[in-house]
Amino acid sequence: MKNSYPIILTPEEKGFTVFIPDFDINTQGDDLTEAIEMARDAIGLMGIDMEDDGKAIPAASSAQNIKHADDEIISLVDVDFAEYRRKNEMKVVKKNCTLPSWLCYEAEKANINFSQTLQAALKRELNIADR
Repeated sequence: MKNSYPIILTPEEKGFTVFIPDFDINTQGDDLTEAIEMARDAIGLMGIDMEDDGKAIPAASSAQNIKHADDEIISLVDVDFAEYRRKNEMKVVKKNCTLPSWLCYEAEKANINFSQTLQAALKRELNIADR
């Protein structure tokens, strides 16, 4: 499920405090970009936690109905909860793969960790930075 939630950004001496009314949570960032990223992360985390607890994810409020001070910024943050769950799921899965026997023998002889090597190769092939 994907939705766009309003956030209230309050300028601070350094960065922004962010209030997310639909989830009644706060976060912050050192600059506007980081504050929006942190809001997206907070919403994603709260949403999948709510799903895991069997609770409904709140519907997004209309940004026009959000009351705020003159110095505050109202913005929208889009969150795809399914994508957030996929990117942050750390559960491991078992995969079988096929190798030539000579290669398997050489790797075992060199004490190569097959899982670690396959993960590194997949990340490299997919251009995914280490997390």
